[in-house]
Amino acid sequence: MSVSSQSKRDRRIDFLRGFALLTIFIDHVPGNFLDTLTLRNFGFSDAAELFVVLAGFSSMLAYGKQFERAGTGPALRKVALRCLRIYLFQVGMLILTLAVIRSWLWHFGMEAHGIAPLLYGGVRGLGHGLVLHALPSNLNILPLYIVLLALFPLLYLGMRRHVWLTLLISGAVWAAANFNRGLNLPNWMDGQGWFFNPFAWQFLFAIGVAAAGYFAGPGRSVPYRRWAVLLCWAYLGFALLAMAPWTNWGWTWKPMDIPTDKTGLAPLRLLNILAFMYVCMTSGRFAEFVQIRWLSFVELCGRHSLEVFATGTMLSLLGRLLFRTFGTPWEMQLLVNGVGFACMVGVAILLERPKAALRAQTEARAGGVRR
Repeated sequence: MSVSSQSKRDRRIDFLRGFALLTIFIDHVPGNFLDTLTLRNFGFSDAAELFVVLAGFSSMLAYGKQFERAGTGPALRKVALRCLRIYLFQVGMLILTLAVIRSWLWHFGMEAHGIAPLLYGGVRGLGHGLVLHALPSNLNILPLYIVLLALFPLLYLGMRRHVWLTLLISGAVWAAANFNRGLNLPNWMDGQGWFFNPFAWQFLFAIGVAAAGYFAGPGRSVPYRRWAVLLCWAYLGFALLAMAPWTNWGWTWKPMDIPTDKTGLAPLRLLNILAFMYVCMTSGRFAEFVQIRWLSFVELCGRHSLEVFATGTMLSLLGRLLFRTFGTPWEMQLLVNGVGFACMVGVAILLERPKAALRAQTEARAGGVRR
């Protein structure tokens, strides 16, 4: 993964992250007719794996340089502030989710399902939610991100000394979480652990951190190996045959019954996302594809991932409530998806305008100095 300078963003990373955010919105609305076209229908992994590996990569680019330039203290402070910001977004979405669901169910005389313990748990239930001890199904990604980002300084320190040893330890923890399902953080809502087990998912995050440390920088890129690309395509082809909803697409072939545990990040899922990333990051055609101007809205969403994710999460909640209340006719499908995509992209555009103006001013000043 190459960039021409330390400050230049890799458009492929922003594009893939934006794509993951838009996909997560679709997947979080059960009954959405677009969900047969998302990543989870073409292989063992889905947008969650893509989001986490890119989070590791981006964290290394953003905070690894802080450790190098500003020192340990300022870098730790920046990581802590980012964790705090993500936590505040989580709290805001939690409170808004409970308020919207309670009002909606009361107005339409409906009953709560999975979120009932938190919704009717009073102050005690809210307290569990605030300390990340109760995670509703649509609010379980940011808590994982907080834990992984808090882990980043340790990963960075380890990889500065010995990358492969750090990855080996991270992989051992992932393997332990797969063998021992009790190795997880608790979730008060269902008595089970976190849906995204941080002891397992930290390995994918660590791989992203290591990839950024090794491949990102002037003159560096992911090495292209024809045999590796062919092997990845073969694996992705097998995953497609195994997991695609062929019957929904009018074929008689049925998906294979292969266990792919998402909580523990099963090996098939891990291999799938790594194969997908290698194919993308070594493809010249993909590098050209992300340059297409009319697709720049996807890249913009990736640049402002936290705000776009929060917007998509709340809109997906409204989409689920609308579908549950009024069904899923095509008019409702168009409304939910159209409004959802428009708002997510609109938020990205609004947030990008001040930054674009600042970049233009900086370039103008630099041009004046050169003259």
